[in-house]
Amino acid sequence: MTRGRPLRRAEPVRILAPCLAAVALVLVGASGVWAQSGARETADTPLPAQLVAARQTVLSVEIAGRIDRLPVRLGDRFAEGDVLIGIDCAIHDARVDEARAASHAADTASAVHRRLRDLNSASTLETELAVAEAAQARAKLQSARTVAAKCAVAAPFAGRVVKRLARPHEYVKAGQPVLDILDDRALEAEFILPSHWVDRVAIGQRVRLTVDETGRTHPATITRLGARVDPVSHSLDAVATVEGETGGLLAGMTGRIRLGAE
Repeated sequence: MTRGRPLRRAEPVRILAPCLAAVALVLVGASGVWAQSGARETADTPLPAQLVAARQTVLSVEIAGRIDRLPVRLGDRFAEGDVLIGIDCAIHDARVDEARAASHAADTASAVHRRLRDLNSASTLETELAVAEAAQARAKLQSARTVAAKCAVAAPFAGRVVKRLARPHEYVKAGQPVLDILDDRALEAEFILPSHWVDRVAIGQRVRLTVDETGRTHPATITRLGARVDPVSHSLDAVATVEGETGGLLAGMTGRIRLGAE
């Protein structure tokens, strides 16, 4: 019987070698293109940006209950301190009344014991216990008032309603989000810097923002720079505060940042 020729293991290596060499050439060529592209970048090269509100939050309720007040809707404006969410507080108000009555009774008992002690008709121990009970009753009253105060959620800043996350008369749990709000008077532009531009920017530097939706250009100032360069994208997060008149601008709009001042 004639034996077949043994398999030659070197053939796959000879086949792969030209492929690897071709990939290496492509990578070298690409790196040259990237280097040339970076060299062509100037301070006027636009960087994509997005407008965000400097202050925005989602308001939640701290106690469970039925919503009996939700006076604002989508897009409505409100002032700082306005009550935006109200929870049915009947049971909590009743607990405050109960605690107030108990506190008053304990204070009265404490005062009586002090007078009796002065007349040598009550022991020091009885008097001290009455004083302690009065202090405990006042603490319970304060606790009940604190809980009742959570029935109303006030606006932490002036702004507008982004979205309702619950409806009037709906029962909500403690911690459940109810309103998404933002302050549209102070807008910021978030953008990403190439890592090799880090030495070109500084906090306080003036830049230009051109908004895509309006076509208008606004002055802005870089107010924050990221603390770390992303090792994958070789980029750094940055934020610029939009200055001057911002009427007509909305959070979520997009635009272009140019580092060169006007």
